[in-house]
Amino acid sequence: MNGGRGRRVSGKDPYAIIPAMFPPLRHIFLQGAGVRRAAALNFLIVRSGLLICALFALTGLALAGDYGMELDSPQQRRNAQANLNYILGQADHVATPVYLDRVFGMAFELPLLLTERALGFTDNYHIGRLRSSLTHLFFILGGYFCYRLAYRLFGNRLIALLALLFFLLHPRLYAHSYLNTKDLPFLSMFAIALYLLERAFRRDTAGAFVLLGIAVGLLTNLRIMGVVLFPAVIAMRGLDLFHAEGRSERKKILLTAGLFAAAAGLTLYAATPYAWANPVDYLAASLDLTVNHPNVVSVLFQGERMLSDQLPPHYGVVWFGITTSPPILLLGVMGMAAAMAGFGRRPGAVFRNGRWRFALLLPACFLLPPLAAAALGSNQFGDWRHSYFLYVPFSLLAAGGLYWLAAGLSRRRFGRVGVYGLAGLGLGLIALQLAQLHPVQYNYFSFLVDRTTPEYLRTRYQLDYWQLAAKAALADLLERHPDETLTVRAEGRHRDILPPESRRRLLPAAGRHADYDLTYHRDASQPDLAFNGEYRRSIYNNTLVVVRPLDAARMTPAAVAAYGEIYREAVAGEPIIRADYNVYRNGNRLTFVKENCPAAAPDAWFSARLFPHRLETLPPHLRRRGSYARFGNSGVRLGDTCLAVIQLPDYAQGDIILTRRSFGDFRPQGRPLWSALYSLSRTGLGELIAEHRRKQPAAGPKDFEVFRDRAAGRNRMLYAKRDCTDAEYETRVTLHIYPVNLADLPARHRGSNFDNRDFTIDDYGGRPGGECVAVVPLPDYPIQAIRTGQDNRWEVNLYPPPEPDYLRAAYAALSDILPNVRADFDLYWREGRLVYLRETCQAADTAANFFLHIIPVDAAVLPADRQAAGFANLDFPLARWGGPFDGKCIATVPLPGYPIKAIRTGQHIPGQGELWAAELVGGR
Repeated sequence: MNGGRGRRVSGKDPYAIIPAMFPPLRHIFLQGAGVRRAAALNFLIVRSGLLICALFALTGLALAGDYGMELDSPQQRRNAQANLNYILGQADHVATPVYLDRVFGMAFELPLLLTERALGFTDNYHIGRLRSSLTHLFFILGGYFCYRLAYRLFGNRLIALLALLFFLLHPRLYAHSYLNTKDLPFLSMFAIALYLLERAFRRDTAGAFVLLGIAVGLLTNLRIMGVVLFPAVIAMRGLDLFHAEGRSERKKILLTAGLFAAAAGLTLYAATPYAWANPVDYLAASLDLTVNHPNVVSVLFQGERMLSDQLPPHYGVVWFGITTSPPILLLGVMGMAAAMAGFGRRPGAVFRNGRWRFALLLPACFLLPPLAAAALGSNQFGDWRHSYFLYVPFSLLAAGGLYWLAAGLSRRRFGRVGVYGLAGLGLGLIALQLAQLHPVQYNYFSFLVDRTTPEYLRTRYQLDYWQLAAKAALADLLERHPDETLTVRAEGRHRDILPPESRRRLLPAAGRHADYDLTYHRDASQPDLAFNGEYRRSIYNNTLVVVRPLDAARMTPAAVAAYGEIYREAVAGEPIIRADYNVYRNGNRLTFVKENCPAAAPDAWFSARLFPHRLETLPPHLRRRGSYARFGNSGVRLGDTCLAVIQLPDYAQGDIILTRRSFGDFRPQGRPLWSALYSLSRTGLGELIAEHRRKQPAAGPKDFEVFRDRAAGRNRMLYAKRDCTDAEYETRVTLHIYPVNLADLPARHRGSNFDNRDFTIDDYGGRPGGECVAVVPLPDYPIQAIRTGQDNRWEVNLYPPPEPDYLRAAYAALSDILPNVRADFDLYWREGRLVYLRETCQAADTAANFFLHIIPVDAAVLPADRQAAGFANLDFPLARWGGPFDGKCIATVPLPGYPIKAIRTGQHIPGQGELWAAELVGGR
């Protein structure tokens, strides 16, 4: 039989036993020596993709312990545990620690958690290494399917191998493949789904489309963005249907499309526990989270700080360009151009099931998602990591560009060999950079940006935003001090990801003075005067982390001299605040000094919160996040003196709340050791609060005093409380802001009809001199009511008087409209709003409260506590939704978005009954 099939195993042929055991090697050993060598070479070529993936897997498993733990990993594990509890019936719902995280799919996180439990791992180091290893192996699996797809598209084994290496050797993706359990599994699954998509249309069988549906369901579970492949598959089946010949072929196309849709939907439903109770709610919440992610953070981009939901449209394009190797960029653009040119020559190719149609799908997969994100203004941060999956079609396009370039130069002498040689050289240089940057390759930048000027990148782009260099820094520190047990204060839980033997030598700083301070946030507020190169690792002349000694015994002479000069300048003047640490001000520099500082004193953290009188003086990225800018630094020790330095920026004006905490008992929401208020200008916050106290009564004899400050263009809430207790300081304050127009609310708050800004005093202020003070910015949109309070201790309702122009505009809009009901107040029900109008309005007409009962078509849309009553109760005073103007009274009340069966409204006086009532039915 062909290929030696059925040949007997002879004792005279020592190689015969090998093919009997390993059928893939049969054709190698049953031939002559020359033929065997050719067969062996052929085997290596055919299996080259698998062999390269195996080599990468072995290398990756060896390196998995070198990477740190990204900041989202503990949260991801807790989300997986919450889903597992729900699956096992140990919880009534998916109770993730962060409510929004409930929509995140667990198709990758749950297997990670179950593997961890099956192996009995409990130590964070071993758990982290397991997660890194499995995530990296899945990344390599995605690369293998990319290789298989490239071979199917181009029919060239070498091009397929280069596509695989383009995929695996992207420096940023390579590092993320060890630590990013959200974006990288989605990238790998996207590669698998694309391969299965090509396979399904090539084979055109029911089983292939079912398998594709399962892949798309899992992909959508990992990221809701995976749903983009669903309409792509349906549209391609529709094109096939357009050209189908005969009824049986059309039935087959419809059957395979239906099986695909069913498999995708059922897989998504089965893999998403949160969707089990209400799939529609899950899809709506997931899509809303994708477009309107509530986590708005400050982003450093091209040297400017800006909010992540206000980034320019070219944000992702720039990041992709400066973090992808330029040769691959060029090849990808060439491949895209070739695909589009091919479509221009063969526009009918899109209607035929073949390679050209799929080649056109690749540019669509690469271009359409970022265009949609830019059009929708999606919230982005952390370079382009939310769009890493785009590199799958781009790496295939780059392979296509190389394929077409080699084909075009094939007639020239050494043309094709030269092209492949240059591609190999480029990949070799990338591999060299991977080795040089290890283990912080996810900070890779191409030579398209300045990588030589010291600190250039750090001042223009985010670098180690997940603080992964901490592990390498701590390991380096232990290596430099092999015989010592060190106390290091580090931000986050970086000590936990070290091996157990290293942790025994590295003590946390809780309750004791630290030998070293590990920090990331190097800016003007944290002068690193004591940095003496303990950790010399840098990336392109930009320091990733700073390990600086906190004791003069470990500092360089230059560092000791610098701090000594600051100390002498400070104590030459008078302190602005006297406490256990005296505070001195010299221009924009604040120096905290404690003489005769005990050697056993714990480390201290000092912070300054700057509250400007006008938000316009703050950088744009701080204006929405809060009404203040936060600065901080830790202390150092010079002999028996402890001191710390905070450098305020040039825009510093207004008020500052200075706080000292102990690192031995540091809690972000906890009470500080002391806090003080200091004004940088003539009219300080203290004077402003005193002025409001003279003009406005307090909320109650023992309550917080709540004021709305709108002077000089300001728009904020002021909270003040004399003799503030620990409970009052730590209890959350509720702040509900009701807009005039519900459309002004963020999408996530429209169901509740108000903007929720709950906070603790420490979030927006402090406790200077034992008095609680908080300054909370208000949104720019028109506000009709503010409700604030503190856990049944007190409550205040404010009704800002509407602008007269707003009331006149509302009145003018009714000039040509007849009222739905005439009563003491004429009632207009128009466009989701109920308007009350009285042409001649007296004080008595505004004194009584309005009752408003809204009866929905379906009572299930009501909150649980109102379903028994059958209506929503929205009683209000006139001042809440309107007021008097020019002798008239008008109130305009937004109605809920659900279908309304009837409305009953009127005025009443508590204890005396109704003054008048009216009923409106079905919009009439």
